[in-house]
Amino acid sequence: MQDILDQIVATIGASEERGKVADYIPQLACIDPNQFAITVAMADGRVFSAGDSQQLFSIQSISKAFTLTIALGKLGDALWARVGREPSGDPFNSIVQLEHEHGKPRNPFINAGAIAVADAILMGHQPKETLAEILQFVRFIADDDSISIDEKVARSEQSKGDRNASLAHFMASFGRIDNPVDCVLGTYFHHCSIAMNTQQLAKAGLFLVDNGRNPVTGTRVVSTQRARRINSLMLMCGHYDGSGEFAFRVGLPGKSGVGGGILAIAPGKASIAVWSPGLDNVGNSKLGTEALEKLVQHTGWSIFG
Repeated sequence: MQDILDQIVATIGASEERGKVADYIPQLACIDPNQFAITVAMADGRVFSAGDSQQLFSIQSISKAFTLTIALGKLGDALWARVGREPSGDPFNSIVQLEHEHGKPRNPFINAGAIAVADAILMGHQPKETLAEILQFVRFIADDDSISIDEKVARSEQSKGDRNASLAHFMASFGRIDNPVDCVLGTYFHHCSIAMNTQQLAKAGLFLVDNGRNPVTGTRVVSTQRARRINSLMLMCGHYDGSGEFAFRVGLPGKSGVGGGILAIAPGKASIAVWSPGLDNVGNSKLGTEALEKLVQHTGWSIFG
């Protein structure tokens, strides 16, 4: 495995087309696009890394897989009255679909859906309390108490958060937001600003590798059925309107973020985290996707055989 990862890093390093960083978030605009990291956390406890695997980055929308897990733990299937389970086919920050579907987001991974999930988790509490709960959960599943929120990124997102504020207020106009919009948005911006490296992120995904149980610690995080459903949503919706292309090329459940990270799950095998800040035209890591495609070609881990 280490040889495979080293080979991938060597190939990626020679690539001239690296995509474009998310410059609409000022704090992300200054990230060096030449950085790349990959970590594979195996179900047997072995961890392999290559590249800049110690470098922290903003996980952005990858955090939505974790907040979805928390929300399902609190509300169970009642969550689906608030947010759908279908691919969107539209950009992650589109407002068009909300108009046609009466303010109900199509899935938990587009921005509107994740804002609805943040609202569900709040349950009348202050954002600070809810963020502490989210951070505690991420630290628990990654088995790493050093994970924290990058406050500079959070402030940067809030300063340019007009589109997300529009989504939240639009949903509120349909009566689909229970808490004050500013509290919901503050929670959303901050959980997207959690900073991790690929080693931490890969370990955080291990519970989705082994039917809801962390195969290394033996701790059950969610039920087998819930783990399967989270993985299925990641496969269908985890890369926005590029989800079909990702399934076609990589064939694994995955969740991307505009910080350049991708968390991918090979059920029964491994949790994989890649990071390359340059994005393709739909907001997914360009070289990260290519790296995962190469990894699956080497390992045969695609869920489609």
